[in-house]
Parts: sequence; C-alpha cells; structure tokens
Amino acid sequence: MAAALAVAGCGSATRTDSPSGDSQQKQHKLVVWDWKSGEPAAAAYIGKAKADFAKRHPGVTVEFVAQPFDQYYTLLGSAIQAGKGPDVMLFNGGGQLRDRAGALLPLDPYVAGDRSRLAGWEAFSKDGKVYAAPVTLQGHPIYYNKTLYEKAGLDPAAPPKTWDEFVSGCAAIKKATGATCFALGNKEGIGIQFFLSGLGSGVLTPREYDDWIAGKRDWTSPHVRRIFELWKESGDKGLNNDGANSTAMFTDIFSVFETGKAAHIIGLMSDIGHWKDFGEFLPPDKIGVMRAPVVTGAAAPSLPFDGGIGYAVAKWTKDPALAADLVRSLTSTDALTAFYAEAGAIASDTTIDVSQAGPAATAIAAGIKTGRPALHVALSSKTLDVMGRLSQQLLSGSTTVDKAMEQLAASDRTG
Repeated sequence: MAAALAVAGCGSATRTDSPSGDSQQKQHKLVVWDWKSGEPAAAAYIGKAKADFAKRHPGVTVEFVAQPFDQYYTLLGSAIQAGKGPDVMLFNGGGQLRDRAGALLPLDPYVAGDRSRLAGWEAFSKDGKVYAAPVTLQGHPIYYNKTLYEKAGLDPAAPPKTWDEFVSGCAAIKKATGATCFALGNKEGIGIQFFLSGLGSGVLTPREYDDWIAGKRDWTSPHVRRIFELWKESGDKGLNNDGANSTAMFTDIFSVFETGKAAHIIGLMSDIGHWKDFGEFLPPDKIGVMRAPVVTGAAAPSLPFDGGIGYAVAKWTKDPALAADLVRSLTSTDALTAFYAEAGAIASDTTIDVSQAGPAATAIAAGIKTGRPALHVALSSKTLDVMGRLSQQLLSGSTTVDKAMEQLAASDRTG
C-alpha cells in the first residue's frame, strides 16, 4: 500500500470515468445522513465536497443532515426497515457497514478510478463488493507523553519494546509523577476494542493475526486469551485511571491523557482523540507514538488501521449514479486535504502529505507502510457488543476470562 500520504499538488479526482451522465435531470435533491457535517472541524471538508459536486451538477441540491452519533445507527436502522431515507449515508468501517450491506448499493462500477488513490477499501467491502468509499483511515496508535518519560528518567526517544519493560516503565512514571500507565474509558464498552487492536499485534503470532482477520479465529488460543488476561490484569494492577468503566471514551478519557494524568493512551488517527487534538494541550514534540510492546516472542508489532469512515449509497436512491458521484466528491483530494488540514484526520487519500504536521503524524504515516487491519474491525457488531459488556465485567471482577472467552467464541460463531 502506498503510504506516502502526500498532497503533491493534486486536485480533485478526474470524473471522466463517472457513469452519472445527465443524472441531474432525473433527480434534483440528494439527502446525506452523517454525524460529521455539523462539526466545525468538518466545515471546510463539506464545503469543498459540495463545491466539487456542484461544478458537475449545478441543478442538484445537496442537503446534509447531521444526526447525533449515539442514535445514528438506530435511526439508520429504522430508515432501512422502512426502505426509505437518505440517498447517501456515512458508516464506520467494519461490522456496522457489513451488517447493513443488503440495504446498500455496490459502488464498484462508480469508484473504479479511485481504487489506487484511496486506501482502506477492505473495511467497506463484503463478499468482494465495495459498499462505501473511505474518507479517513482509522487506526489505534499508542500515544505516550514524552514529558512524563523524562520526569521518570526514561528515554522518550526509545519507548519500551516488551511488555515487561512497558510495565516497569509505567511503575517508574507513577512513582515520579503520580500518573497512571493507561488512560482508559470503557463506559460504552469501546475501550476493549482499542485495547485489542492497539496491543494485539504484540501478542498474536503473524499467522494467528492473519487468520483472525480472515475470519478463522481461534478463541481457545493461549495468545488470544492472553490479550484478555492483560485487559483484566491492567485493571487489577492499577495500570488504568480510576473509574475506567464509568469514564466515557468520547471524549472524557482523552482529557486524562492531555492533562498528564496518564502516560499512555491507545487513541485514534482520525479526527478526534488523535495527534492534533492532543497538540492543543501538549507540545507537538512531546507526543510520542510507539508500537505495541511484545508480549510473546513470535509477535510482530504493527500499526493497526483500516478504513475509518466512509460514505455509502442507499439501494432506494432514485438515481444511483448521481448519488455515487456525490460520494466521489466527498472523497476527492481537495475535500480530503481540507479534512486533514482542519480536523487532523489521516485521510484515505494516499497522495496527501502529512510530513509538516509534526513527529506524531509522521510516525503514524510511516507505520501505515507496514500496518495491518485492526483486529476488532474484523468482528461483527453483535460480537463487539458482547465483547464490550464482557470487558466491563472483567474490569469489575464479575466474570472470569474463561467465561468471557466462551461467550465470545459462541457469539463469533453465530455472529
């Protein structure tokens, strides 16, 4: 995968291969549902996309309806049940899209010209067909506070490479500064997803990792079990901030890291809980990015990432080609460059240059060259829900790792 995320003076993708033709004469309004268009950091991105689309379809009105994220998939489910709703809709990559692929239009004939420019397609694909075009790349870097490392006498330029070194360093940081090892928010049961994907490549063998992504998951594997043991041990041994199960991931937990109360956070590389957000509180040169510490000898640490968010087209849209062309505007180079510049999102466009954004963004971009899909994205939304509930019980001590593994295996089989 090309990962030089370079802006290189590119404009919007050429539309000479677009099959939309005179679509604007058939439909005069397109409605888009998402949870991003109402955010100030996305204003320039949406503006560029709308302008790009208007050049080719001046008679078509585009209406963005920003839905609250915590209700988004419920509202979308109701629309899908009714068989009517928005023409274009935003999805997280992975299970949320795949579980609803039957209501979406395959985009392959419309986005063929974008396949080499954009990365992250797999997260928006099912059974060999593409159902959404990626806007961002979403991954889970382990960020660390270099200032806390320095205060504890640790070398911020050489973060720990093994789990034992990591835990030892955390003990030194806590003694010197009072900061915990991890900033963890698991009120929604999402923290376990970050933990699994952020640390998993330091535990699983390369073969186990590939099998997991391919759907051949062995929940009886000692290495898979070890990830969930580490989750429980991190809570039992005080590596996490107090009240992890009652702290929201979005966005309460990020302030714990930003204010120096925790040395590490498994964050994001999109437009929240990421390098640019942290840079508003921490000097950019004090934000480190490290690979997963190795827990088992056969592990191969890598940056976990997939397509982050992407726009899809509803099957019920009156003019599929027109709606698909709007998706192409939403993934044009000009629009995605604006999203990166304003929001700090690592965009799906592999021609965007992030080298001027600081060392953390540069480290993330370098990691994409050898990065692998995030482990949690391979799971169904049903299994993710089960995992979230069990993760809370593991932290609270109301279930055991054995029982959790049995339930996860059963859910994954029926998933």
